[in-house]
Amino acid sequence: MLYHLLVPLSKYDSFSAFNVVRYLTFRTALAALTAMFLSFILGPPLIRRLTAMKVGQTIRNDGPEAHLSKAGTPTMGGSLIVMAILIPALLWSDLASLYFWAVFVVIVGFAAVGFIDDYLKIKRKKGITAKQKLLGQILFGTLAAIMIYAEKDFTTAMTVPFFKNVSIELGALYIPVIAFIIVGTSNAVNLTDGLDGLAIGPTMIAAGTFTLLAYVAGHARIADYLQIHYVAGAGNLSIISATIIGAGLGFLWFNTYPAQVFMGDVGSLPLGGALGALACITKNELLLVVIGGIFVMETVSVIVQVVSFKLTGKRVFAMAPIHHHYELKGWAEPKIIVRFWIIAIILALVSLTSLKLR
Repeated sequence: MLYHLLVPLSKYDSFSAFNVVRYLTFRTALAALTAMFLSFILGPPLIRRLTAMKVGQTIRNDGPEAHLSKAGTPTMGGSLIVMAILIPALLWSDLASLYFWAVFVVIVGFAAVGFIDDYLKIKRKKGITAKQKLLGQILFGTLAAIMIYAEKDFTTAMTVPFFKNVSIELGALYIPVIAFIIVGTSNAVNLTDGLDGLAIGPTMIAAGTFTLLAYVAGHARIADYLQIHYVAGAGNLSIISATIIGAGLGFLWFNTYPAQVFMGDVGSLPLGGALGALACITKNELLLVVIGGIFVMETVSVIVQVVSFKLTGKRVFAMAPIHHHYELKGWAEPKIIVRFWIIAIILALVSLTSLKLR
């Protein structure tokens, strides 16, 4: 919005200073800062409002005993993240990009699904069914996939990281693949959201990785030098990635242990969906498994636990997702959170080596 307003003014001598808005790096930095300050400003009144509404988290009795003290902590704090992402993204992005609107649809749509689920859990102690939630995710994920597919000159080849000029051509099948990645990543982040600050940390680290990947994928010269797929217009998405970082930092101020507010599905679902969409647009579909390794680990732990119990009647972990396993093993919550963040940083660095190791 500001991009479209200020750039035309820069051609006049009186407003020549606005020429700096043309630079993607400048707008990316401002978007991150705007998102962070919005979180700081909107956070306290939102928490007070949620507390007054008695929008408290319900704690399972079969979970770690330490969690029982968290009962009543305001949830649905993810609405703060969503607002802090969307407002700066609209202000600083090039709104002519179909890629931008595809990610926008994912964030808004998945946030709506999460909001309904969170709200009903509070009002009637039972949210929407798993099938209803999945149907809503598939609906918005498919819509975004169609928008990405429809963008001019977008390639439907799925790239293979660490291998030069190796890709898998999918054609129209790329639409359900994108939808699957978006929905899968959304649910993976949702599963990770179980400890104070656990989900938002790796999400910010992944978003930081995609900020760089989006920039290089959208820069013709750099993409050619690195021999990666050039995706015209992908650079604009570095702004959305940066807003996730800024909004996440602001939210973490209130969500760090011991949390003043929880994210809820209204936050975890759109954050995961956005990461999935960014991975597809920047042609890092398979690399997402490395970038989001923490989310993959959490999801696999749940799958392994369920399959093992159904087939053998035995559990592999003390409790799934795996972060609860370590809690029951006696690890302090802050130790689990920080160590998972460290792993996320290592995985992000490994993923970035794919730009040169081919």
